[in-house]
Amino acid sequence: MKLFKVSAGHYWSDGGALLGVLPYAIWKDKVPTDESLRQKMELNLLFIVQEGRRILIDTGLGNRLSDKQRDIYRPSDFMLPLSLGRLGYRDKDITDVIITHLHFDHAGGIVTDFAGREVLTFPNATYWIQKEEWEIAKNPDGLNKAAYAFEQQLALLEATGKIRLIEGEVEIAPGVSCVKCGGHTVGSQYVQIQSEDAFYIYAGDIIATQFHSSPAITSAYDVCRKDTFKAKQDIYSRLKAHNGTLYLNHDIKRWDIHISELRV
Repeated sequence: MKLFKVSAGHYWSDGGALLGVLPYAIWKDKVPTDESLRQKMELNLLFIVQEGRRILIDTGLGNRLSDKQRDIYRPSDFMLPLSLGRLGYRDKDITDVIITHLHFDHAGGIVTDFAGREVLTFPNATYWIQKEEWEIAKNPDGLNKAAYAFEQQLALLEATGKIRLIEGEVEIAPGVSCVKCGGHTVGSQYVQIQSEDAFYIYAGDIIATQFHSSPAITSAYDVCRKDTFKAKQDIYSRLKAHNGTLYLNHDIKRWDIHISELRV
């Protein structure tokens, strides 16, 4: 098994919303922001290669944002196809895509606009999504309505893609498991990787940056802080048990942090 960090680009997110309960006075001198107090967010995805399988975790923003979204989030170009190409892989080579949750910065790259024609970015892949996450994205309630854009991001996948809706903790390939945790969204999941000699967790937006490694710091985007807190406790318990490493998907400086470096 081989693991690679692949970049899908970056965007900028509101600092207050991102750091949630952490007061501005604490982070204002520690986190660089632009003139609108937005923080740069990397879109670092995990790519797993093993015999017969090429597994991508999340898809980034894609290239189909509206002018309003571009103004708000200042996104870079969609870098995912280029990043995979540098490793020697094409879109058709991807066998599996795990989606940690269906917010636009994680699911937007499911569909790509090629010269005005919208197609699945990874046409041969099976997409692994928690059933509860799919259902809330398709039929959002008042709390979640603004967080999902099913017709724009997911309708083509529903019509033409291979979707596997899973529930709870499921091993989708040898040593690669999806673990439902909720918290950030009702159907959020993180990914656990057990190789022959190492253990990793890609936590998605449960632990998006180094600031979020503190169990009590959650973003304002989380639908349930209590569940996010529990998910972090579970993640750290597993990392400690296996002397493992945590991957951070949005941090601008760090990609991997060994459990020995975390004060938890």
